[in-house]
Amino acid sequence: MSSLAVGMSMIYISASLAVGAAVILPARVRRILVGLLTTVSGIGGVLAGCAALVVSQRFSLTVHQVLPFDGIELQVDPLSGLFMLLIGAVAAAVGVYSIGYTGPGGHHEHQEVFPPGCGAQSRTAQTMLPVFVASMLLVPAAANVTTFLAAWELMALASLMLVLANYRAGKQVGEAALWYAAMTQAGVVVIVVGFGLLAGGVGGESFDAIREGTEALSPLVRSTAFVLVFIGFGSKAGLVPLHVWLPRAHAEAPSHVSALMSAAMVNLGFYGIIRVGFDLLGGGPRWWGWLMLAVGTLSAVYGVLQASVATDFKRLLGYSTTENLGIMLMGLGAGAVFAADGNRMLASLFLVAALLHALNHGAFKALLFLGAGSVMRATGTRDLDRLGGLASRMPVTTAMVAVGALGAATLPLGNGFVSEWLLLQGFTHSLGVGEVTDTVTTLAMPLAVAALALTTGLAVVTFVKVVGIGFLARPRTAGAAEASESPESMRWAMGAAALVCIGLAWFPALLGEALVRAMSVLPSIEDGSPVDRDAVTLRLAGISGSMSPLLVAVALVAGTIVVAGAVRWTGTRMPARPAMPWGSGRRSLSPRMEYTATAFAEPLARVFDDVLSPEHDVDVTPYVESQYLIESVSFRQRVPDRIEARLYPPVISAVQRWGRWAQQASNGDLHRYLAVGFVVTILALATVVATL
Repeated sequence: MSSLAVGMSMIYISASLAVGAAVILPARVRRILVGLLTTVSGIGGVLAGCAALVVSQRFSLTVHQVLPFDGIELQVDPLSGLFMLLIGAVAAAVGVYSIGYTGPGGHHEHQEVFPPGCGAQSRTAQTMLPVFVASMLLVPAAANVTTFLAAWELMALASLMLVLANYRAGKQVGEAALWYAAMTQAGVVVIVVGFGLLAGGVGGESFDAIREGTEALSPLVRSTAFVLVFIGFGSKAGLVPLHVWLPRAHAEAPSHVSALMSAAMVNLGFYGIIRVGFDLLGGGPRWWGWLMLAVGTLSAVYGVLQASVATDFKRLLGYSTTENLGIMLMGLGAGAVFAADGNRMLASLFLVAALLHALNHGAFKALLFLGAGSVMRATGTRDLDRLGGLASRMPVTTAMVAVGALGAATLPLGNGFVSEWLLLQGFTHSLGVGEVTDTVTTLAMPLAVAALALTTGLAVVTFVKVVGIGFLARPRTAGAAEASESPESMRWAMGAAALVCIGLAWFPALLGEALVRAMSVLPSIEDGSPVDRDAVTLRLAGISGSMSPLLVAVALVAGTIVVAGAVRWTGTRMPARPAMPWGSGRRSLSPRMEYTATAFAEPLARVFDDVLSPEHDVDVTPYVESQYLIESVSFRQRVPDRIEARLYPPVISAVQRWGRWAQQASNGDLHRYLAVGFVVTILALATVVATL
């Protein structure tokens, strides 16, 4: 029995046992067994992914007459293995983490975060956790439309139940779940239509049949199907403007569930775009790539702008997910453009950069959400304005969050730096390779460089705010001042995620061969020349002026040491002079003298005022004795999601009007129902005929 088959067996046997344990056993035993068995499922995903990537093993399974059409079909290739490896690693860490997170102690037992009777400790939540993990691992292994859609819908429903775990915490949980349910189900409908066009056009629903018959499809059908699945998968990936559910749902779900959703589930939207656009359809015209590049650029810039001014720790991380999925899509779009041009070297370079960033994002985002859960459990809040002082009270959590923040900020020595550096080098030097001289490319690539540089700079500001204001400043509330370190299982899980981040940062070249194998299953890339493999290094082969990120990191560390040594030497040589700075550097410094997260982001809110449109509210309270004497002044700033505020109210209003009309039309008249059914059938047939 191959290691891949062993891994697949581990996934679903342990998930089934975990569901049984969650349903039958009492709470004290349930949380431990569910956590351990979820970890085993994750390890099975890692084992299966490694077998497909490293050993190039393949797994195929077909079970007929269980589901309609062609039944269940599973097939794991290197591309599937890459995403199974990512999901399994996140799930393994989350399983260990959940043991301590759902255990006794912490603020979640007696504050509004997890009121009694609901939350991550509930039987429903612990039952859905292994189901969620198993369904996510089933998605990349699916080999026909029915299996894929069944796994996709199971994943969506399980994650929705987990978002609703804290439903008694406030109406914001219900609103988040409603947004998530609406967006994910709308996405499923669009994906079903897109797959239906492909399966109907080729006369079969298996992925092999679609691959073999896609050349017979007309360009209109191919492009329509691609746009539909791009919209559907883009909604799951949280791409702008379909991102509105993501910061809500990720903020309100239990933190270990947020880690699974942000580090694993959204990457399956990215996987779906690759699988359909590059594999099943075998690539397409250049405008597909330009579409992906434009949407990715918009998502990256807008996501990081919203994250830079957010004060809710988990909401900030949600917008950061939109940013990073946008960066990944930028690489995918550029790769599609150059693949359409026949430039295999640049296409493979951009695709490898995007896949590597998917791994990096999964690692540091899982670590950051686990760190956010540790903070919430210890303090009862996720508001950065109400935190501070955690570095001394929670040193392990602070160190782990710092490692994740270093990766998310794409700074040297962080794992996010390597993949973004590779992507930036590709954009920078794309005009100097081959015969790329058309006007659109000449204008688009410098704009992509500028957008990526802006995104990187704002990401640095965002995570400096997280660590500096949330952990290194003085505590602003009693909860922050009295915080204590997390249980051991939570620290072990965060430590494992941090080690993965460090490994990806310092030894990314070890993944080169695996990434090439994952990429080689794509028809639009696999015909590339051997130089493609040489390009998957820390330096861009054949491109002059390229610099190694490892050398940049070493130079920055050396420069920091030299500057620190010079400052210290100068301080010992010069006589000390007494100084009286205002607050800064004095033991009398109070939390009221320090920057809050809102104040830290205020300059950015002013600079990008036209994009963010922040709302300010100043309350001046005078003394009762005289309105000329001020007792207190309070300032509040709110930065709404402008795209949501402008785009979605008209859509929601139209849907509500349609719902009211449909309700009025449902008057029990059989003739009216038959007429409506007849008209809908005619329209459906006309649509099918027009696409043939």
